[in-house]
This record gives sequence, C-alpha cells and structure tokens, in this order.
Amino acid sequence: MSLLTAISLITTGLAFEAQAQPQRQFRVAIGAFKHESNSFNTNATTVKDYNVEEQRPGEDMIARWAKNQNEEAGFITAGRNEKFQLVATLHANATPKGPLTKDTFETILARLQNSLRNAGKLDGLLLALHGAMVVQGIPHGDEEILRRLRSQLGPDFPIVVTQDFHANISPETVRLSSVLITYKQCPHLDTQERGAQAAHILARMLRGEVKPVQRVVKPPMLYNIIFQNTYIEPLLPITNDSIALEKNNPKVLAASVSGGYQYADVPFMGPSVVVVTDNDPALAEREAKRLSDRMWSTRDKIRLHLPDAAQAVRQAMAAKKFPVTLMDTGDNVGGGSSADSTFLLEEFLKQKATGWVITIADAAAVQQAMKAGPGGRFDVAVGGKMDNMHGNPVRVTGKVKSLHNGEYMETEVRHGGGRYFTSGLTAVVEADGSTPDVKNLLVLTTLRVAPMSLQQIVSLGIYPERQRILVAKGTIAPRAAYEPVSAEVIPVDSPGSTAVNPGRFQFRLVREKLWGME
Repeated sequence: MSLLTAISLITTGLAFEAQAQPQRQFRVAIGAFKHESNSFNTNATTVKDYNVEEQRPGEDMIARWAKNQNEEAGFITAGRNEKFQLVATLHANATPKGPLTKDTFETILARLQNSLRNAGKLDGLLLALHGAMVVQGIPHGDEEILRRLRSQLGPDFPIVVTQDFHANISPETVRLSSVLITYKQCPHLDTQERGAQAAHILARMLRGEVKPVQRVVKPPMLYNIIFQNTYIEPLLPITNDSIALEKNNPKVLAASVSGGYQYADVPFMGPSVVVVTDNDPALAEREAKRLSDRMWSTRDKIRLHLPDAAQAVRQAMAAKKFPVTLMDTGDNVGGGSSADSTFLLEEFLKQKATGWVITIADAAAVQQAMKAGPGGRFDVAVGGKMDNMHGNPVRVTGKVKSLHNGEYMETEVRHGGGRYFTSGLTAVVEADGSTPDVKNLLVLTTLRVAPMSLQQIVSLGIYPERQRILVAKGTIAPRAAYEPVSAEVIPVDSPGSTAVNPGRFQFRLVREKLWGME
C-alpha cells in the first residue's frame, strides 16, 4: 500500500468518524416575564395580578406551554427540532395595567433568577419579554431584567429575546441581549413564528455557524397606535420589506420593525428598527437606518381623523349592513385600560340604539346580577368605577339573561396566540328596549379581559351575526377576531387611559419632542 493511499484511507476514516459523532445536545432554558404597562393608569400592577408558572416535580411545563400559539410555543417546537434539551424556568404574565410596583418586579425577577440558578449548566436562554414594561422607579423594566440576567449569566452567555410589536426598545436593551426579535405583525398573528425564529438563530449560534451582531435605529416620532395595523398601508409595505430582507440576504438573521407603545412615559418610547446580521455591523446599521427612514416617510399618512363616541354611534345606527364593530380605543384593555369605560354605553342609551353588545368589567354588578338570578330584574349603575378617566357609572335596567363561569377557549390563531381565557364570573343582561329579534346585551365580567377572541361573547350564547353593533375595547388587536364577522369597523376617538390622541396626556420622561405627539 502506498503512503498516499494510506493517508487517504486514514483521512476518510477520520472524516467518517467525525461524521458519525452525534450532534451535541444543548441545554436551553425557556422563560418569560411580561407586562405592557400604561403610565397613565393609576392602578399599579401587583403580584396578585400575575399568573406565574414554574416547573414543579411531576409537572411537564414544556408540554403545557407548547399547546399555545405564542412565542414560547415557538421556542419549544423549534427547540425540539434543533434537538435542544429544553428546561422550563418561569413564565409570568399579567393583563396590561398600570406600572409594576417595585416589590412586584423584584419578587418575580428573583424567582426567574432562582429558576435559572436551579436549572444547572445551561448553554443558552430563550426569553420572552414584552418590551413595554414600566416599573415604579425603573422606566424601562425589560432593560433592567436583561441587566440583571446578564450580570448573573455572564457577558458572553447567549440570551435570545423576543418582544412584542409594541416594544419601546432602548439601545441598552439591544446591547444586553445577544439577539432581539420583535413580532412583525399587528394584530400579532406571528408570535409562534417569531419564537421559532429565535430558537433557530440560537441553535446556529451554539453550533458556531453564525456570530450575531445587531443595531437599533429609532425614528424620532410617535407612530400612533391607530395606524399600527401591519396588514394595511402605511405599515404593510415596510413589514413586507423586513420579511424580504431576511429572505433574500443570507447575512441578515432578523429584521424587526416595531411600532412602539405610546402609553408608556419612558425615555425611549416610540418605534424602532432592529436588524441582526451575521458579524456585519455595517450592514445591520445600514438596513436599520433604511427601514427607519421608511417609517419616517409615512408621516403624511398617519394623522388622526376619528369620530367621537356620539358620532360613532350615530354612524353605526345609520349603517346599511351589520354588524358594525366600534373600537373603543380609549378603553383598550390590551393597552392597560380599565375595561369599564361607559362613554359608548351612555350613547347607546341616549340615542336609543338597538341590537348592541358591550362588555364591561364590574365585579360588583356581576354579584348583583347573580343575586337577582336568571330572569331576575336588573337595575344597577355599571362601569366607570376603576378611576376617573373612563366615564361615570351608567344606570342600566333590564333582566338577567344568563350567568356563566367566564371560561372560554380560542382554537384559531388570534392576536397574541393565547388559547385559554377567563373573564371570571360573568353575567349577561338583556337591557330594556330589546325585542325578541333584536337584543341589547350588556356583558358584565369580574375580570378585565382584552377582546382577542370572539369566544368571549359566543361562549355566552351571543351570536355576532344577529347583532347590529358590537363594541370591542381595543384598537388594532381585536381586529383579527372581529373583522371577519363585521360589515364595518369604526375606530372611536374615545377618552380614557389609552386614548389615541396623545394630546390628552402629559408626558414627562420621553427623550424629546417626538413628531406625532401634538
């Protein structure tokens, strides 16, 4: 045998041996600590508001989280495909409300950090944050979470973060994370896809295939939430551009265009573009600036011209096709409002509208309905009790139509990807003025729940197609559920802690006078 042949055989054998080596299984932790905090809601968020889940003996939290359609489910699905050994840590989420108390923040963050300590040796972390968390004394809560975790896990530990489309992203948040990805779509129908994207990028990092670098550029503007629908102009072409950038340039690992959250009075409130590349900072900077400039160029298309509550009800009553959905933007529950605004209810009664459905969170009124029982007389002043921003209590007379435990399930992909919901004990009141064919229905809930799913009312025996006017307490998020059944959707310039007119609020911490705040 010649020396050349021997070397060839040895080389082939080594190559075969290397190829036969099993791929290393990386241990990756999954965690979440989320909140969308409304600086103008005077009701602080406390530990009691949070649903906190942790891995316990005998429970498979990974399997439970995988049943949703959110970014955590995306972490898990893609993580399994990448052969990760997935480790559940902590999942904490609360309905949007006022800023977190300092104690709430410290308590939950300490539990997340302890879960990570107890997880053993880890190769990486997939972390779901919101991006608009405000804590009393800490403007950018998400940034502080990453600062603490970075200190705990080390400067080079891979931390891949997903955030909401409404994230207010600070440069420090980008510096502290290895990779930052936000939802591309609003309503948020791509949450699971973003989680999967995060997991795949982490896998490539851990295998040494890519070296992510990222840059953020923030156009100096407030991108009003009323225009943050990424399925229509003016954001649709910019969103499509970000998708095409990822698809067509192999050096671009992620391109995120986020609208920001205008109800958080923080230094870096507003839209952002974050581009992640494979070790090409100049490309990341250039593409982030280009997409940011595209957002800035839409200024002439994002000026407010909306009807107030009285005008919107008149417009709905005069419609030729039904149902008409009124978006109560001032009481956007998903944006941290009270869920008990009465401005539209008051107009329904004043204008003698018929065939309406409105949901109001009022635990005391629910108790009075339960006391009356199905068929019992109802005569109660409802709503307007959480604060002084959402109207006064309005007297509603009628009969209790039905009582429910308030639990419902959404099987379709809707905003946020949630599956299981509860409104707490719930009562349906048939208000005076109803007829056998046209009902005026007041839904009273114990808990504040954003109207992401039509099952919130369908589960109560309310069929949207039989109604004339539906009220969704939101701005963009409910559209995924309500647009398919609506002949028309009318956003309403209603007062409240989530009013779309920024001139209703006094900002103190925003970094500069941003375009669009007038």
